[in-house]
Amino acid sequence: MKYPVTPDGRYFAVRGRLWRMANPALPPEERETLTGALMNARRAVGAALRAEDEAALKTARAAVDEAKRALGERGPVWWEDDAPDMNRKKVKNTPYADWYASLGL
Repeated sequence: MKYPVTPDGRYFAVRGRLWRMANPALPPEERETLTGALMNARRAVGAALRAEDEAALKTARAAVDEAKRALGERGPVWWEDDAPDMNRKKVKNTPYADWYASLGL
């Protein structure tokens, strides 16, 4: 499923909440490698939850965070205009409210 992306390409919206996009300046090969690492880490989170293994869960969650930071989805923002980070904010409480409302979702 495709989610709407803000006009500036910084976020996508899911159920009224903004989520930061990966850094578009990443070379395609690096992005693919990091996305693979993220998916592997997410699978490890699921396996650790099923196994009820707290140590493995902590390690897997740290791997998810590391991959997301490397992709630019967490941590310092990848844009350079000093705009604040709106990651995980409700769209209606951000400068993107009018854009989102115009989508009629």
